[in-house]
Amino acid sequence: MEGFSEELVSALKEVVSHSHWQCVGDKERFKSPCTKLYSEDGEHLVLIHRNGRYFAMDSACPHEGGPLEQGDIEELCDGRLALTCPWHYFEFCLDDGSSSSGLQNQVYEVKVCDGKVYIQTENALSLTPWKKTQAKHPGNTEAAGSTQVIHNDCSLTYWANKILCTSDPEEKAKLTHKVQEMWNSGKITEIGHLQPPAQPSRKEDLTIVQPGQIKRGKGGTLASRIALLHSLANIEQWAIDLSWDIIARFATFHLQTGERLPKEFFSDFVKVAGDEAKHYQLLEKRLVELGSHFGDLPVHNGLWQSASDTAHDLLGRLAIVHMVHEARGLDVHPQTLQRFSAQGDENSAEVLEVIYTDEITHVAAGLKWFTYICNMEQRWYLPLVKPS
Repeated sequence: MEGFSEELVSALKEVVSHSHWQCVGDKERFKSPCTKLYSEDGEHLVLIHRNGRYFAMDSACPHEGGPLEQGDIEELCDGRLALTCPWHYFEFCLDDGSSSSGLQNQVYEVKVCDGKVYIQTENALSLTPWKKTQAKHPGNTEAAGSTQVIHNDCSLTYWANKILCTSDPEEKAKLTHKVQEMWNSGKITEIGHLQPPAQPSRKEDLTIVQPGQIKRGKGGTLASRIALLHSLANIEQWAIDLSWDIIARFATFHLQTGERLPKEFFSDFVKVAGDEAKHYQLLEKRLVELGSHFGDLPVHNGLWQSASDTAHDLLGRLAIVHMVHEARGLDVHPQTLQRFSAQGDENSAEVLEVIYTDEITHVAAGLKWFTYICNMEQRWYLPLVKPS
């Protein structure tokens, strides 16, 4: 850089390096509508070129991993551009990665400077696949230090997304138990990185109303006890999704110290997800025993609002969803239990006792990781007290 001091050039290079801008080449190389770029972490990107503008997003469709670099660029009704997956025709807006299906793809900022294309990502990118370095071991096995190619279905975030996109709550619960077993047994070892959908899938025949329109009853009649159990089943269905969402949405979260979340964080919320799945199944079984089933009554999506509000704030998510909401459930438990016991419905009461015992550990998990992050980042919060 002729005309600039060596110190300034060095400082500029350091700024560029720390801001994670990757130069992928001259813009003349990217005249095709879509170009696949290989990331060193295995989560590849697609660079999109349209009318002199450049966009970038993850190349694997968040639905089933379809190759977006083989998709078509289309114009949405609002004039924005979208890339359509060639497998199931889900479209993803080039500006923000959103989709009318509710899925969400990760997008990356792209800039052109002095004829070169830059993408903001911390991982190095290449136009060709990264070579694997292997040491020679007996039996032709890979060396422990070699580059390992991890397929999507081997990562925890892949399965988290699959569960979030499963609309049937019974299947959601069964799949949760399956993934919990695979994680605990070591069959799943990688966290991965796959952006979760903006909102989990739900069965089309569910009647969804505003939260204030749900009639829960006071438990004095069979119908009101069914309404209470149905409401709790809906809460547990959302609780399953909230557990998987925090795993997928914050899989690449970095503390201010630069460290990633420890594996124990993900193990704790896999357990929470498994508990919530168990709770849903217990409640559904009890509803059937009482002559009903989940879906017979209207439900609401109010719990997901807190997830949306804290989609980019892990501390907020832990505090609101996994501490406050869970703790409120504990607060109302004695009164709810008394309503069922007063009507001699001991079978339902036993289900509520199981849920209560587990929910105590869920509040503890939220508090544990809220405290962990605050301590690691040296954030100090005064305890909340009620005004006198």
